[in-house]
Amino acid sequence: MAVVDARPVIAEGGEPFGMIMAAVAGLERGEELVVLAPFEPVPLEGVLASEGFEYEATAIGGGDWRTVFRRHDGA
Repeated sequence: MAVVDARPVIAEGGEPFGMIMAAVAGLERGEELVVLAPFEPVPLEGVLASEGFEYEATAIGGGDWRTVFRRHDGA
């Protein structure tokens, strides 16, 4: 499982999209990506869904979200 904690980057005013997509590119077959963010990453969910990922987003408290992405079977 790969984990990207986008919260510090966003807190500093940065954009974590590039590091998230780099993590996606490095995933092994069947490996999940976990993204931690201070909000539900709806735009990212759409981007990765269009690339064959399913996702499950869960509020983890304090306004933070944990979203698990996994490729659809056969993708």
